[in-house]
Amino acid sequence: MLESQLESLSRDAQARIAAALTPDALEAVRVEVLGRKGALAEISRGMGKLPPDEKKVIGKLLNEAKTQLEAALEARQNSFAAAALSARLDAEWLDVTLPAPGVRPGSLHPLTQIQQELEDLFTSMGAAVLDGPEVETEYNNFDALNIPADHPARDMQDTFWLEDNYVLRTHTSPVQVRGMAKLGPELLEHGTPLLMIAPGRVFRNEEVDPSHEHTFYQLEGMMVDKNVSIAHMLFFMKTLLTHIFKREVTVRLRPGYFPFVEPGFELDIQCLICGGPGCPVCKQSGWVELLPCGLVNPNVLRMGGLDPEVYGGFAFGLGLTRLVMMRYAIDDIRHLQGGDLRFLRQF
Repeated sequence: MLESQLESLSRDAQARIAAALTPDALEAVRVEVLGRKGALAEISRGMGKLPPDEKKVIGKLLNEAKTQLEAALEARQNSFAAAALSARLDAEWLDVTLPAPGVRPGSLHPLTQIQQELEDLFTSMGAAVLDGPEVETEYNNFDALNIPADHPARDMQDTFWLEDNYVLRTHTSPVQVRGMAKLGPELLEHGTPLLMIAPGRVFRNEEVDPSHEHTFYQLEGMMVDKNVSIAHMLFFMKTLLTHIFKREVTVRLRPGYFPFVEPGFELDIQCLICGGPGCPVCKQSGWVELLPCGLVNPNVLRMGGLDPEVYGGFAFGLGLTRLVMMRYAIDDIRHLQGGDLRFLRQF
C-alpha cells in the first residue's frame, strides 16, 4: 500500500516540478512534498507502526523518492536562475566596442600639420605666407611663368581646363606672380627682401597610383633681392629638410628644366620608405623627387613688375603630399585623400 502511494506521490511531484512556470509555483511544490509538514514527512512519521521488514523496504523507497525529488527541484531552480540571469544580462547589456557617447576629439590632418610646421619655420625667417585662387587664369598659371601657349612645357602638366581660359591650377607657382606684383615693389624699394611661401592644393589629370594623385598639395617658395645666389637657395632647402625630418637626410641636386627658373635643379631625397633599394613610392629608384628649384627666370621677374637687371631670386616648389609620405612612412598617396578615419586618427 505505502509502496504504490510513494511511487504515485513521486511521479505526480516530478510532473508538477517540470510544469512549474514560476519560482513561487516551484516553492509551493517543495513545501507540499518535501517540507516539514509535507507528504513525505507524513509518510516518514507513520513508519514507526510498520513491521521491521516492511519498514526497511519503505525507508529505502522513501529516501530514493526524496533524493530524486530534491534533484528535480534543484535542476528546475537552476533553470529559473539561468533564465533570470539571461533576462538581467539582456536588460543591462552594454556593447563595450561602441565608441563613447559625445563628440570625439579630433586632430589635424597630417598635411595640415606639416603645412603649419613649414609656415612657422618660414615666418620665423621673415617670410610672408600668401594664398591664391585654385581656379586660376591661363595667364597666371602659364604665360606669366614663361610658359606661352606654344611652349612644350605645357605638355608636362596634364591640365584641367575650364571655360574662358580658366584652369584648375597645376602648381602653386602662380602665387609667385601675384606676390611679386602685390608686395615686391614696396618691400624692395625699402631695402627689404621679398621672401614668401604659398602652400595650397593643386590639380593635374594624373593616372592615380601609389605615388600619384589628381589632387595634391604643394608649397611654393620664393626670395627676391639684390645679389641672390644658389648658395642662398641651398641654405633654405637644407634648413627646411632638417626641420621637417628632425635629422640629416641624404639629398642629391641634379639639373632640371623648369621654364620659370634658370638654371633649374631637381633636389631629390633618398626614399625614407625603403631606404634606397626601391619601392612603389620611389618607383624602384631609391630616390623621391621633392624640391624642384632654381634661380628665377628674368622673364618671370619682368612679368611680376620687377627689373631683372637689378633684382634676382630663387624659387622652389615643394611637394607637401610627398613630404608627408616621407615624414610618416606612408606607402600609398591615396590614403591622404581617402577620408578613412582609421588612417587619419593615427596622427
